[in-house]
Amino acid sequence: MKVLVVLGTSTGGVGQHVRGLVRGLAGAGHVVVVAGPSDVLAHFGLGEVAAALVTLDVTDRPHPARDARALRVLSGVVAGADVVHAHGLRAAALAVLATARSGPPVVATLHNAAPSGALTGAVYAVLERVVARGSALVLGVSADLVERMRSLGARRTGLAVVPAPPPRTAARERHEVRADLGVAASAALGVVVARLAPQKGLDVLLDAHRELRDDPEVDLVTVVAGDGPLRDGLADRIRDERLPVRLLGRRDDVPDLLAAADVVISSAVWEGQPVGLQEALHAGAAIVATDVGGTGAVVGDAALLVPANEAAALARAVRDVVVHGAVRDDLRSRAVERAGQLPTEDDAVTAALAGYRSVLPRGLLGA
Repeated sequence: MKVLVVLGTSTGGVGQHVRGLVRGLAGAGHVVVVAGPSDVLAHFGLGEVAAALVTLDVTDRPHPARDARALRVLSGVVAGADVVHAHGLRAAALAVLATARSGPPVVATLHNAAPSGALTGAVYAVLERVVARGSALVLGVSADLVERMRSLGARRTGLAVVPAPPPRTAARERHEVRADLGVAASAALGVVVARLAPQKGLDVLLDAHRELRDDPEVDLVTVVAGDGPLRDGLADRIRDERLPVRLLGRRDDVPDLLAAADVVISSAVWEGQPVGLQEALHAGAAIVATDVGGTGAVVGDAALLVPANEAAALARAVRDVVVHGAVRDDLRSRAVERAGQLPTEDDAVTAALAGYRSVLPRGLLGA
């Protein structure tokens, strides 16, 4: 079988997932061609695992002239494929349009919620309808994405299987990490791994810290590993309100931070299958997270889940973990158990092949 995999701009989880999927499909004897932006193809080493690469100029925002060129390129390569597997809404919309005239079936995997906003939201709403109605199968990384596509007329839908990142071992002892961060031995350490962007709800994290600041039983310092467009605004607020939160920027020692944490916190307003929380499970961390998108499905019962955008609820849950050792120890035990249940790369390949089987003529999958 020949599979054409299409993706757009990616700097993290989507690209890693595509690389693993392509490697697994090729290992199973299928011919895989990958189409995407040249920098993405190079960054994730897709030339090392795919039979061929096609450069496709797909950016993270609609651009009429560029998108028209990308559509022409894609229309020229879909004819030789048995199935097209597109990752991301923009890539999937292009794949649907490129295969509209008797092309191969399109399997679309949606990894993120569509952007909101007046003009941008209207454009992406159109793309959602194109993908829902033109794809043979639409997969979403969370149940809300699946339901959204179903409501827009998708014929066949399902949950995407995305493998968890492989476990990474901490290189330093807990006390070394805390000392390097300047956290007193008597204080609890909170850790957040997140891009400093609106989706991560970091204003709510700061609101929760403000709620906890005057609690005599809570001595908590939280560090945030990550960077992004909200950094300056968050830093100003932390300084002005004297909050015990430190922005560390991008870090190469995330496993060390997670292993040293008394509590790992996610205040996101939406997540698909959050990589940071999967890493926290591998680290055996006590987790407090907002119950959004696919977060609950990822962590199972190995976290205290609270509603999004509710700082008081987030503060109470964090307090429970910091103040009560039994709660913390129970969550850590559950995290270790849950980590062993996370999907692997082999699981993702098996699920993808099952999806292809559901949209292909009988017998073609083995070709």
